Amino acid sequence: VCGGSHGGFLAGHLAGRYPRLYQAAAMRNPVTNVASMVTATDIPDWCYVETFGSGYHGWEESRGPTREELDAMWRASPIAHLDGVVAPTLIALGLQDRRVPPSQGMEYYYALRSKGVPTKLLTYEQDNHAIDRVASEADHWINCKKWFDEHL
Repeated sequence: VCGGSHGGFLAGHLAGRYPRLYQAAAMRNPVTNVASMVTATDIPDWCYVETFGSGYHGWEESRGPTREELDAMWRASPIAHLDGVVAPTLIALGLQDRRVPPSQGMEYYYALRSKGVPTKLLTYEQDNHAIDRVASEADHWINCKKWFDEHL
């Protein structure tokens, strides 16, 4: 399974919830913990919509999430299903990303590593969410190909 941004969010869910279906995973700037992202992103509305559906949060009110909302956001995150992940996982991060903070992928990487799941972290210091500098994008896709060749 392979995905970036929201696709990385979905890849994380799939790897954790259906571990027998996926032999390898590659995630690019993935959302892995909605609760820790909501106050660190330029799209906090996405966090509320992804967790509670559209129309939940009144944007005229300026407030941080409640404890109950944070709990729900965590439960709606791939990190909540980490115990199920067995697929070797490649994570690529643009370190200048303001949409999905690089800490999202780093948190997931260290959590996978601590449970013994083969994992590799690629970081692109000058790239943002898109990882679209020519050298970075080429390196990312070459590493994805190698990762899948090695683990499939």
